[in-house]
Amino acid sequence: MNKIGFLMLTVVVAALVSFGTFKIMLNGLSPTEKNESKNFFDLGAGNKSTQANAERPEFVTAAELVIQSIVHIKVQVDRSPAESAIYPPFYGEYRRPAPVLGSGSGVIYSSDGYIITNNHVIDGAIAIQVILTDKRIFEAKLVGADPNTDLAVLKIDVKGLKPIQTGNSDAVRVGDWVLAAGYPFSLNTTVTAGIVSATGRNIGIIGQQDGQEVNNSGVMGSAVEAFIQTDAAINPGNSGGALVNTNGQLIGINAAIASQSGSYEGYGFAIPVNLTTKIVKDLIKYGEVKRGLLGVNFPSPATEDQFLMAQGIKPGSIQGAYIADVQPNSAAGKAGLQAGDIIQAIDESKVNSSVALSERIARHHPGDKIKLQYKRRSQTLSTEVVLQAQSPAPKASQRGAEEIARNLGATFAPLSEEFKQRYGMSYGLAITAVSRGGLFAQIGLQRGGILLTINGNRISSVGDISDTFQSATNGILRFECLSADGSRLVFNLSFGA
Repeated sequence: MNKIGFLMLTVVVAALVSFGTFKIMLNGLSPTEKNESKNFFDLGAGNKSTQANAERPEFVTAAELVIQSIVHIKVQVDRSPAESAIYPPFYGEYRRPAPVLGSGSGVIYSSDGYIITNNHVIDGAIAIQVILTDKRIFEAKLVGADPNTDLAVLKIDVKGLKPIQTGNSDAVRVGDWVLAAGYPFSLNTTVTAGIVSATGRNIGIIGQQDGQEVNNSGVMGSAVEAFIQTDAAINPGNSGGALVNTNGQLIGINAAIASQSGSYEGYGFAIPVNLTTKIVKDLIKYGEVKRGLLGVNFPSPATEDQFLMAQGIKPGSIQGAYIADVQPNSAAGKAGLQAGDIIQAIDESKVNSSVALSERIARHHPGDKIKLQYKRRSQTLSTEVVLQAQSPAPKASQRGAEEIARNLGATFAPLSEEFKQRYGMSYGLAITAVSRGGLFAQIGLQRGGILLTINGNRISSVGDISDTFQSATNGILRFECLSADGSRLVFNLSFGA
């Protein structure tokens, strides 16, 4: 089975890349021959060519605008203790390995030196440099980062920068022309063109890069993925760069590609600017993100159709976000929402999926009041909801393994050695049974699946599940599983009060 990898775009600097420039030379031709050659390359010119040029979007102005506001980011990252331990001793002491060099892109947010980039560009960095288009180099300070949206804010000590113009990602439509700008492969500023090929994409990559935890504490919050998908060519090194419309306005921050080779193969993903703006303002003001919580669970996007059919519902009949479960004492519960309700609008703006709803909710703070329109059976209802702050999760020490399995609605068993050897797996727990109505059933997981990680921690025993629950300090845990058909699922479940 072919697997498509979703790759963060930061590139580790390993070698210099050189390119040659090729020119078509017409020297030696007579004036008549030169005109004939020119006419040959102008085949199809005339009315059709003029009409095509008139319909073609004008990218030059947009490119000039975005280039002024793109920066090159270079980082030094220390090797992890595990990596350092493999280096041989030198006269009885371990030699400290050289830091790894990395490269990415950034977007100028304000004239006084605030820079937007991806969290994975600067994660673990011991030194960060920002290089402007005029080649000035500045040491950068990390203002704050949010692993749950893969965004980070840097600050450099300079005035008079050219901030990027901000657009409206809610107005983005499939088929819109866009430009992607950044520093792929550590080259100078590069701009490519394409169209928006999809919106509201959830690909399960945030927090799952190389199987690592999303932050140093092992704590996983509620990852938000509602990417703008584009076929504008973006490559490793484009992370943190800009996706702009034909007016040169920022509509997204480039974050990932879908690729089997590690380079561009037609699909890139950008974080919508309307979400980005909220996260950036929080990081600048508080140093962290203040996110309001609604308190509902949805079926995993990858298994939503399967889940709905199991409930006797035709997937095409759902116009909105189907609520699989409402958390007790949550904002949604206090507002009267129930499992089976379908949220169709937030603050008069229609939502057509749980991904779109999650992205909209993520733009709000605790205490914000929102208006939800939802459908309950044949009735269309509305309610006001006051979003809550994130609360600590109960410690695993307060709940035994049996209670955890009961809450998940599943039972587990270790993978056999024969199975591990056959499929090249070193960890995981087999899902031996799934209770109807349990959380795993709501996601769409069935008997025969495999639980791989929780919060980025590899799971090989029920004790590992307990340990992960105990180490978590917030109420939302992120699971990675393989379904019985071999497809990979990444989803969040809440165990908060």
